[in-house]
Amino acid sequence: MATLRVLFETGEPEQVIEFDPADAPFQDDGQPGSILDVLLGHQVVLEHACGGHCACTTCHVIVKAGEEYLSESEESEEDMLDRAPGLTPSSRLGCQAVIEAGQITVLIPRYTINQQV
Repeated sequence: MATLRVLFETGEPEQVIEFDPADAPFQDDGQPGSILDVLLGHQVVLEHACGGHCACTTCHVIVKAGEEYLSESEESEEDMLDRAPGLTPSSRLGCQAVIEAGQITVLIPRYTINQQV
C-alpha cells in the first residue's frame, strides 16, 4: 500500500489517499501510477493541459516528503520543469513522478502556466 498526502497552497483542506500501486493505472493521463494518475483516479483535480505527456508544466507539484518512493526523473522532465513557476529542488511533474510505495507528501502550488486557458 501507498499513501499520498496532498497539501494545497490555495488553502484547501489537505487530502490523504491510500491506494495499492499495483492497481495502476487509475486514469488515462500521465504515466500509470504517477501522482497525476493517482490524483485523478481519486477525484482530486490537478491541472494537466497536455494530457499528462510531459509537454507542459501545469501538473507541477512540490514533493515535501517521500521523494525516495518516486521514480527517478528523466531528462525530458527536468528540461520541462525549468519552465515551471515556483520551481524548487524537490519539484516534479505529476504526470511523470510514478509512486512506487511508501508515504509521499506533495504540495500543489497556487500558480501554473496554462497556455490552453
